[in-house]
Amino acid sequence: MSLIEVKKIVKALNASDGAGVKLKRSIGTPEADYIDPFLMLDEFGSDNKDDYIAGFPPHPHRGIETVTYMLRGQFEHEDSTGSKGRMEPGDVQWMKTGRGIIHSEMPAMSEGKLLGFQLWINMPAKLKKNKPEYLFIKGKELGIHEDNEKTIKVIAGKYEKAEGPQTNHNVEPIFFHVKLDKDKYFKFEVPEKHNSFIYLLRGELKIGEKMHDLTDDSNLILLDNGKKLIVKAVKKTEFLFVAGKPIGEPIARGGPFVMNTKAEILEAIQDYNNGTFAKY
Repeated sequence: MSLIEVKKIVKALNASDGAGVKLKRSIGTPEADYIDPFLMLDEFGSDNKDDYIAGFPPHPHRGIETVTYMLRGQFEHEDSTGSKGRMEPGDVQWMKTGRGIIHSEMPAMSEGKLLGFQLWINMPAKLKKNKPEYLFIKGKELGIHEDNEKTIKVIAGKYEKAEGPQTNHNVEPIFFHVKLDKDKYFKFEVPEKHNSFIYLLRGELKIGEKMHDLTDDSNLILLDNGKKLIVKAVKKTEFLFVAGKPIGEPIARGGPFVMNTKAEILEAIQDYNNGTFAKY
């Protein structure tokens, strides 16, 4: 059974989005432009309300899925389908934008600690013009595995008997939030064709058998394709493990739109400007 090793370690870059929300971006950067099917990964978090209070006012998307996972703080979601939700610690928002959605994500807090993540997943051409879908998952609905070495929250996929609420998905995603005690192991068999990565929130990890660079906070750890993943915590650690089946189609980007051709990007911009973008 082929052992998964580290391909590359990328330090997240400081960035901003929305109305100036400060964040750390690790996928969607010069060093990690696109990990098929994953287009972007942002960590947003601060103790300073000025870094997040302006939020993400109404803006459009087409052709992608956004997965938001909240660890601290509260955000309110509202979109053009009529969906609304108040995200609290542990909650997940999984939005399939399809042919077009306009949404806002605004802080429901005026002070305190904010911490969360947003992952963008590409959609295959055959699904990019589908009607949008919005899935709001409360933290208590996540699959949870606990033993004397680790705690794993399962958003998508399955770990032993714990299964995530997102199932029957075209890229067969795996999305775990792992807390691992010092000198303990996280072992998992990954589908061989899946691309995968670890995002290290805090701590230090040893992955596989080969020597690799030091891992520390806010590191994106890109993994080789393989079958068996073995992770050892050098000290108490917390990380996200994400994997998915590649789509393997051309990508054209235009800000909040991701399609297969430049012509489709221009069409999305035209639809948004003429008011037909989010008409279902």
